[in-house]
Amino acid sequence: MTLSETPSRSSYDVVIIGGAMMGASVAWFLTAHPGFDGSVLVVERDPSYELSSTAHTNSCIRQQFSQPINVQVSQFCAQYVRGFRGFMGDDPEVPDLHFHDFGYLYLAGTQAGAKALRAAQAMQVAQGAATRLMTPEQMAQAFPFYDLSGIVLGGFGAADEGYFDGGTMFDCWRRAARRAGVEYLRGEVTDISVDGARVQAVHLADGTRIACGQVVNAAGPRATLVAAMAGLSLPVEPRKRYTFVFEAARPLGCDLPLTVDPSGMHVRTDGSWYMAGHPPRVDGPVAPDDFEADHNLWQEVVWPAIASRIPQLDALRLRRSWVGHYAYNTLDQNAIIGPHPDLPNFLMINGFSGHGLQQSPAMGRGLAEWIVSGRYETLDLTPFAYDRIPAGCPLREQAII
Repeated sequence: MTLSETPSRSSYDVVIIGGAMMGASVAWFLTAHPGFDGSVLVVERDPSYELSSTAHTNSCIRQQFSQPINVQVSQFCAQYVRGFRGFMGDDPEVPDLHFHDFGYLYLAGTQAGAKALRAAQAMQVAQGAATRLMTPEQMAQAFPFYDLSGIVLGGFGAADEGYFDGGTMFDCWRRAARRAGVEYLRGEVTDISVDGARVQAVHLADGTRIACGQVVNAAGPRATLVAAMAGLSLPVEPRKRYTFVFEAARPLGCDLPLTVDPSGMHVRTDGSWYMAGHPPRVDGPVAPDDFEADHNLWQEVVWPAIASRIPQLDALRLRRSWVGHYAYNTLDQNAIIGPHPDLPNFLMINGFSGHGLQQSPAMGRGLAEWIVSGRYETLDLTPFAYDRIPAGCPLREQAII
């Protein structure tokens, strides 16, 4: 998608900083909202999206969260993915999205972990999710390929958990938004003008000033840098996450649920191959352009963890790997969405801590509603408001991978 480097006008009703998954979602849902007829500009520093979190996602979806609002968000997203063409107005150019349900299996290796699984599962079921608890004996019968040594309980999602084609959804949102009049601009925002309690304009690296009625921070791992331009702070930092795609000499012959191991490793089916993920050995903040890999992590940490939990997968061939970034909310690992209380026309959609892609339909829809009407019209997203940060009242999400 070729983007202009010169805006067509000097002022826009909404300027979205960041055109990856969250920026694309807000842009599309704004154009789809019957109450919106304004102008929208999306400013993206890298239209290839090569280094974005969106490009490095594993494109998974689950219902197993520890906060009810996250379950509700995920339920809508599953509905949205399954009915994607209808949600996009039955556009004949919009394909159905592939959705592969293989479930998530969270493994608890301690009594404290088992207690957390029980509490989360009770809440998930109360929200309508099809999550069930499994004893080691039940897991051994259903999934005989696991070595369940040290495991005391499992939580399995029997529906609406697995992989979906997030890349196609992202592409369709961008194309549809542009057809509806959203302008995409290649450029880098380097400053934000504030007068009193309102953002007045954004400034680009080439000196261009663009006035705006509202500005949306959709900058992913760079969200804190964008907020600082407006004199604001966010507890969001880039953190590395590793992904490994591998072939097994002795494949299981059935789908492998996305298995979340107490070691920190997770692994799942990926077509005829498998995909595993792992945090770095030292999980701390990095520069947003730091994608340097720990080349020994696979051999020394990840492969042994896979072979220990699934002995049949002991002979593996690594096909490819990459390093991506979480936009990690250090307060509570949950999204920050909505207006900043001190700067009401500065809107945030940040800090998803690894579950942003699967939450993007509900979050983009919700922020578009707020921009249009000053409230959430469908799903109430106020638990994610910024106010909890200065108040020191975290909405802690425990089911982070």
